[in-house]
Amino acid sequence: MTDDKDVLRDVWFGRIPTCFTLYQDEITEREAEPYYLLLPRVSYLTLVTDKVKKHFQKVMRQEDISEIWFEYEGTPLKWHYPIGLLFDLLASSSALPWNITVHFKSFPEKDLLHCPSKDAVEAHFMSCVKEADALKHKSQVINEMQKKDHKQLWMGLQNAELVISIIVLPAIP
Repeated sequence: MTDDKDVLRDVWFGRIPTCFTLYQDEITEREAEPYYLLLPRVSYLTLVTDKVKKHFQKVMRQEDISEIWFEYEGTPLKWHYPIGLLFDLLASSSALPWNITVHFKSFPEKDLLHCPSKDAVEAHFMSCVKEADALKHKSQVINEMQKKDHKQLWMGLQNAELVISIIVLPAIP
């Protein structure tokens, strides 16, 4: 049987090879090349949105670009779910790379929440961490952290350094 530390390492440091392709009905000035990234499982799609948007803006007219959103095989991908969860729920049995379609129009209002800013993503993430800590450690870990520690945790996630594994999981046997 695999050692627990090996499983934790695979989860926290795991990455999913992903291919972003522009939806065929998006208006482009020339053919859009796919964009490939290794996405951290514990991160959020909104943290790579700028990179993906920058890649596809090169082939699009500025007036055709509005709010970016992603889908996999017809299912809009929720920005507030971690990448690993989305992959496990929707694509774990498919071949890699994970093929995600990029949209700039026709935002699915009924299926997705708008993401007003990266601050909203940070607030959602910290809320999830606090909830997990309350369930697992009776809020002892988060309550002992200072505001700078919260910021460091968020910056680590943004930069894919994954300091969360050190802070949130110390009591795992």
